[in-house]
Amino acid sequence: QTILNSCLMNLPKVYMQNEIQTKLDAIVIGAGLTGLTTAHTLKKRGKRVVVIEKEQRVGGQIHTYQQGDYTFESGPNTGVVSYPEVAELFHDLAQWGCSLEEAHEEARQRWIWKGTKFHAIPSSLIGAVRTPLFTWRDKFGILGEPFRRKGTNPDEDVASMVVRRLGKSYLDYAVDPFVSGVYAGNPHTLITRFALPKLYNLEQNYGSFIRGGIAKSKEKKSERERLATKKVFSAVGGLSRLTEALAQSVGESNIILGAKEVVVTPMNGQWQVSYKTATGETISICSQHVITTVGAYALKTMLPFVEEADMAAISALRYAPIIQVSVGLSDAHGVENKAFGGLIPTCEKQPFLGILFPSACFSQRCPTAGALYSFFIGGTNHTEMLDKTDAELQQMVCKGLTTMLGLPANVQPDMIRIFRHERAIPQYELSSGARFEAVNRIEQAHKGLIIGGNLRDGIGMADRIRQAVRMG
Repeated sequence: QTILNSCLMNLPKVYMQNEIQTKLDAIVIGAGLTGLTTAHTLKKRGKRVVVIEKEQRVGGQIHTYQQGDYTFESGPNTGVVSYPEVAELFHDLAQWGCSLEEAHEEARQRWIWKGTKFHAIPSSLIGAVRTPLFTWRDKFGILGEPFRRKGTNPDEDVASMVVRRLGKSYLDYAVDPFVSGVYAGNPHTLITRFALPKLYNLEQNYGSFIRGGIAKSKEKKSERERLATKKVFSAVGGLSRLTEALAQSVGESNIILGAKEVVVTPMNGQWQVSYKTATGETISICSQHVITTVGAYALKTMLPFVEEADMAAISALRYAPIIQVSVGLSDAHGVENKAFGGLIPTCEKQPFLGILFPSACFSQRCPTAGALYSFFIGGTNHTEMLDKTDAELQQMVCKGLTTMLGLPANVQPDMIRIFRHERAIPQYELSSGARFEAVNRIEQAHKGLIIGGNLRDGIGMADRIRQAVRMG
């Protein structure tokens, strides 16, 4: 009781003024998509929750910018409605003016660079036969995929699995660029059962990608399962509308911004969370549960009571660095890139991981006659790109507009914004198994503590939403 009273006396005034919130059910650390969705879910269940965030804004990696007629993202550009929880969340947030925006039908097409131009990924049998992306040997060889033995190595990397089942050209011109687009990573170091569990399970459960895909397509789905449309989505007006609506749902008075040096301490069956304000004042609050949604690199100082070996397993997580360059043109000179975007295979030795076409996907992202592009540079294979100057990056991008997207040689963008992310995307490599086990041990040893975030359970926006709903 003494400890509880001490914690309550240290609550910020906003909580002391509202007696019902002086006994908290949960403290969520991190006001990104995962943290805010967790808090939203807890509030729906009638729980009293506070969110603590080190920055002076909510949203985490999600950040929509508006510059003139351009609406663009500095972090994630899109998600996929992979789980019912995504559609259900947007339904919840409609009362706060947040609407799901599905990508235009024409954006279903994806491009892969080969040689001197982009080629569409085939979406039909005829297209698969005609495409220059894959060798004839691999095109015919895929007929034998359903009859190949399934793998026995649980730690097989993505590259090895794909070559074994589909052939090297499918690795080079399908899976490698896909991995670059999702993880900004290397298929030779990503472990399939961690990084692409659905692909891994197709082989393990059905013995074949093709047989598994056919079987899955025939499975009857419930009405709720049909909410997972697999369509690409954003929010009307940009993804920040999603996190802003979540913040409204949670309540501004329940979100503490600018909280530095956050430390979690177990105290006789409860949890105390201490942090420093902008003025240097130390504040402590208590709750029955603490849920962290921060990066793996932030946990060592935040959870000082964790065993060193377990924390080392978590801290071993590697992140891919990414530079994103948003480019706006008020006049696209009649060039129409009607696709989701183009990905560039590693073997093509181009300076970009890929180029997305947000204005082809969503409405009102640029002037009517213009275009909006997002160039992605760097990743685990080219960490040296972070050393490039802004001028060098702009020169690369302007050249890419001409050589890769077909715009006139003298075209000058009306808007260029460069965003550098040193720790952008976690890599689900061989160390992931030890990390997941360490998280489980910590949570078992310290009841009431939950370690969430993209260090486990997937990296996509849909993964973040599903995990958050489950944690809430």
